[in-house]
Amino acid sequence: MDISMHTTSGKKAGSLTVSDAVFGAEYNEPLVHQVVVAYMNAARAGTKAQKTRAEVSGGNAKPFKQKGTGRARAGTTRGPLWRTGGRAFAARPRSYEQKVNRKMYRQAMRSILSELIRQDRLSTVESFAVDAPKTKSLIARLNEMKTDNALIIIDSEDRNLYLAARNVPHVDVVEARQVDPVSLINFEKVLVTRAAMQQLEVRLS
Repeated sequence: MDISMHTTSGKKAGSLTVSDAVFGAEYNEPLVHQVVVAYMNAARAGTKAQKTRAEVSGGNAKPFKQKGTGRARAGTTRGPLWRTGGRAFAARPRSYEQKVNRKMYRQAMRSILSELIRQDRLSTVESFAVDAPKTKSLIARLNEMKTDNALIIIDSEDRNLYLAARNVPHVDVVEARQVDPVSLINFEKVLVTRAAMQQLEVRLS
């Protein structure tokens, strides 16, 4: 299939031939949801920890006598009903990681990219760079492409572009080898250079 190429000013400049298998796949919503949830869960620290009644301090002595106080009987202050007591079902450090097969991950990525193309949210440019690490230069370039919410995918590290985009809200720069499903769906527009497009095709074939 052929995808329209654009200049950095947003005008059409020829076309790029890409694989139908990678950029023309059907949208598989359940698979995309599963992969996105698994990716986000893998980023969770899972370090939350609370103390049970066996771990909190105090409670060795009976707090008050059994009878005659008018209060409910109590043998320890470690119980969950007490302010300084332990939790009934205390949280423990755990891993939220979910297993996702490589084939599933690649198919989800193909599905997302194909859907972005169908929704006209993915644009291919010959190159995308700034002369100096200036935020003003990047904003001017994005204004020419009529967007202020974009993921810029490049083929190799560009320090000037990274520094220019660092303080711009709703704009991020990633290399083709680092693209993930969450980044692709979080931005209104995805700008991909020709070289990065070819790398994605090789990676997802």
